[in-house]
Amino acid sequence: MIDASSFLRRALLADAIFSGLAALGFTFGASAFAALFNLPEALLRETGLFLIAYTALVGWLASRTTVAKPLILLVVTGNAAWTVGSIALLLSGAVSPNLAGELMVVAQAIATGVFAELQFMGLRKSAGVATA
Repeated sequence: MIDASSFLRRALLADAIFSGLAALGFTFGASAFAALFNLPEALLRETGLFLIAYTALVGWLASRTTVAKPLILLVVTGNAAWTVGSIALLLSGAVSPNLAGELMVVAQAIATGVFAELQFMGLRKSAGVATA
């Protein structure tokens, strides 16, 4: 367990807010976003559903003053993997988004990568806690 620095908690909270907005949009507006971005509706809806659970976890972690370091590392690693996976999705040819879709995927990949870096920096600023 670690004492979560205020920097880490703010980075987690920002991630939860961003992810929560994306979760709501993709879950309940998948059809509209699919048409706007020329991305598969099922991909957007399932991404939104995943993000609901992710938002709950990250929001909960942001609310804690003491957190399990492995959970923070899981979030950081997950965000880094999401960034790489998003770019790989575009390069794979598995989807054929229009320009707006490409820009959206790249923008959220960059934002997610920034969250990973901020959370890692926050983790480094956090103090270890001795357990009894």
